[in-house]
Amino acid sequence: MATNAWNISNIAEQADRNVLITGANSGIGLETARIFAAKGAKVTLACRNLKRGERACIDILRTHPHSKIELKLLDLCDLGSIRQFTDIFRSKHNSLDILINNAGVMATPFETTKDGFELQFGGNHLGHFALNAQLMPLVLQTQNSRVVIVSSLAHQMGTINFNNLNGESGYWRWPAYAQSKLANLLYAYELQQRLLASRASTIVTMAHPGYTATNLQNTSLLARAGNGFLAQDASNGALPTLRAATDPEAKPGSYWGPSGFMELQGAPVEVKAMPKARDAQVAKRLWEVSEVLTGIPFKVA
Repeated sequence: MATNAWNISNIAEQADRNVLITGANSGIGLETARIFAAKGAKVTLACRNLKRGERACIDILRTHPHSKIELKLLDLCDLGSIRQFTDIFRSKHNSLDILINNAGVMATPFETTKDGFELQFGGNHLGHFALNAQLMPLVLQTQNSRVVIVSSLAHQMGTINFNNLNGESGYWRWPAYAQSKLANLLYAYELQQRLLASRASTIVTMAHPGYTATNLQNTSLLARAGNGFLAQDASNGALPTLRAATDPEAKPGSYWGPSGFMELQGAPVEVKAMPKARDAQVAKRLWEVSEVLTGIPFKVA
């Protein structure tokens, strides 16, 4: 890695900034939370598994004993849990500077969320859509706030199949994962366009971690097989997210990933998503379908 490559030393102090990170109990979510805590931010770890979340908090406090962190239950595969979480969060906070949509599942066997959505589309996309919709008033009232969407290189293989979003007409785990990660980017670009139209100070940035060894690969022997020679560790995999979240020069709608071969490893730089991730018609339709499926109107004003 070049000596002038972007790293955590480039992150300014984040004193008293409110940061919310989904899926912060392990992997790049935990490493992202650790760095924000070290930089003085008030960090909320929003996790489905509270025991793992507690261990993550202990881990952070071990090295950063004065961290301002809190753990909250959030199951992105349950619209009721999302509603409960957002109600509590809004009652306790009057600002949200950085909202990092990090949690996800990868290449799982067919399963549905509590509300009947295919697990990967439901958790990776619809859950975050519902979360963001209900937190957006808080985000918008926070000057120069930022929403960060964590996607994946897998978006390159994705297609939004509006006739089979929930896998009822056939399910293949990797195409379903790729669809959910393409949905992340389509949603992000559409949200950014709506924020620009409303002249909000909030911006959207995106990131992908390249090939990073985390427990996300536990569901796939194929993914685990490459960990030893292709993957970087979670601390490096978190750098694109951290840059997307903190770089003052990051432009609205910018996308960040590793700088190395095929964007698998390396210091974070601005990268390009596939053109299909910017398809305005598909993005608008996905937004509208997401509102119908979740039953939550998403207002950006």
